This record gives sequence, structure tokens and C-alpha cells, in this order.
Amino acid sequence: MKAYIVGVGMTKFEKPETRDWQYWDMVREAGTAALEDAGVRYDQVEQVPVGYCFEASTAGQRAVYELGLTGVPVYNVNNNCATGSTALMLARQFVEGGSSDCVLAVGFEKMARGSLGGGTEGGGGFASSPVARHYGIMAAAHGFEMSPPTAQIFGNAAREHMQRYGTTPAQLAAVGAKNHRHSVDNPYAQFQDPYTVEEVLAARTVHDPLTKLQCSPTSDGAAAAVVVSERFVERHGLGERAVEIAAQAMTTDTGASFASGTCIDAVGAPMSRAAARQVYESSGLGPGDLDVIELHDCFSINELLTYEALGLCGEGSPASSWSPGRRRTAGGGW
Repeated sequence: MKAYIVGVGMTKFEKPETRDWQYWDMVREAGTAALEDAGVRYDQVEQVPVGYCFEASTAGQRAVYELGLTGVPVYNVNNNCATGSTALMLARQFVEGGSSDCVLAVGFEKMARGSLGGGTEGGGGFASSPVARHYGIMAAAHGFEMSPPTAQIFGNAAREHMQRYGTTPAQLAAVGAKNHRHSVDNPYAQFQDPYTVEEVLAARTVHDPLTKLQCSPTSDGAAAAVVVSERFVERHGLGERAVEIAAQAMTTDTGASFASGTCIDAVGAPMSRAAARQVYESSGLGPGDLDVIELHDCFSINELLTYEALGLCGEGSPASSWSPGRRRTAGGGW
């Protein structure tokens, strides 16, 4: 059974502590917008996966109760940077598996200001961190410094890319400049100021070569999507607005993430390559069939690594093909 997205909703993303709202306010806003966009009532929703990382257990229930008290199953999802897409994947699986015809996938976050603790907030130091093995790879290869640990492991991946392929700081900064340029036209973006490559390079260094304008900020906000079956689409006349989810894949670490002892592999390059292969195979599509590409740009280097993983270029090709002035946008192609 096929799964379709028929409605989406999103709040504006805000710097933490700048807007007087709670996480359930965010979910009410995003969820209501998605349902209205789809023309679907909440009492038609049969299951609700809710993704978040920084709230207590069953916060998903507290949040979606703002949309209604219908008794539907609510699933709380915590999967770090993949949390939102995991909630969407569960929604798709519910529909494709035939257990539901209408599912609302929700993601939200209400965060504190400042850099993340790298998974050590619960005490016990890095030994108890969920990513202790990844940090161990980094420490063995590069040592450990006082900069934020997540920025540190990606910054070290950037150093490895520079050493291996000749990637320059300007090419990394061009990713940040391009993405900030996109934000100018996005009313939901947390920041909407353009920056030149030179300004990105001149920003405060977080972990060399990454500057502040190449690192994702903490944010408050929420998004939601209504995922339905083909029979729901037909029954409610939603064919003109239904967008099929052609393929999704999720992977976790294999030995390849750690065998090389590099930060490039520890931050997920092998996983991304494996997931890309899976979705290309299951959809029958390839890199040349893609018209619009949105990437997880937590740090500028991750975007370059994802270009490679998706097969948009060969490994190391971004270093030779990326021009700091080149504009890669949804409207202009990639």
C-alpha cells in the first residue's frame, strides 16, 4: 500500500527563550496547520508518532492533547538528528502496513540556549555518552579539546576532508553562505540574514575550520505532516494534493563507521551512503532524477559529505567542483 503526504504545517523557528510559548503550543500551531492544509479533522487521525529530544517521557501525549482527546495511540520518538524523519517514517510504515489510513507525524523541540552537551548531560562523562565510541575515534585520531564536542567531531571531519581532498575553508564557508542566503526568503527560518563567504570565514571559530555561521543553532519550533493511504486519498478527493513517499531508508552504524578510525566515517558517511543506495534501489530512481534536494546541514562539512553519499558527485569532488560563488538552490537546480 502506498503512503502519501496530503498536508504539512510548521511554526517559525525561534532562538530559545525569545518567544513565550511551551512545546505544546508549538505542536498545536504546527499540527493545526497541517490538518487544515490537508482538509482533515483530528478525529480522523488514527495514530500519532511524535519526535523530540529534550523533553520528558510522554511529552508527545501532552503536546497532541492540544489537538484533541480522541484516544489515538501516541508514540514518543527520540532519535537525535533523525528524530523528525523517524516520526515520518513510522507514519509511512503504519500506512503502508495497512494498520492505518490517516496518521499525523509531529516533531518539536524546545531547547536551552548555548551549545549542546554532546550526550553527557546525564552525568558520567563521555564514557556514558550514547556516542562514546564515536568520540573515542575522534580522541584517538585528533585528541580532545575544549570546544563543543559535536562541533569538534564534525570540525575534525572537515580537517580530514581538507587533508584528503584539498577542500578549502572558503569552500566550506560557501555552504554556510548559500544556506544563509536561502533563509532570507524563508519566513519560517530562525535567522534571515544573508552572509558572504568572507563574513562566514570571519565569524567566531567554534572548532577550526568551522565558524559559528557554519554550525546549526539551538532552536525552538515544530512541524507536522499528515500521511494517508491511497484509499483515504480516493475516498476524500485528495488526489490533486497527494504527494507519494516514494522511498525512505534508515540505517545505523556498522563496523565501517569505526574501522577506518576517521571522523568522516564516525559522523555517518558510511550510513548515508548505505541509506542512499537503499532508497535508489527501492524507488528505481537515481541522483540524476532529483530536482530538489534538502540536506541535513548541521555543520557545513556534513553537507559536502552528504553530496558524496547521495552520489551527486564523487568522493572529494566537492573540493574541485565547488565554487564559493556558485548558487545551488531549489529554483536553480543543484
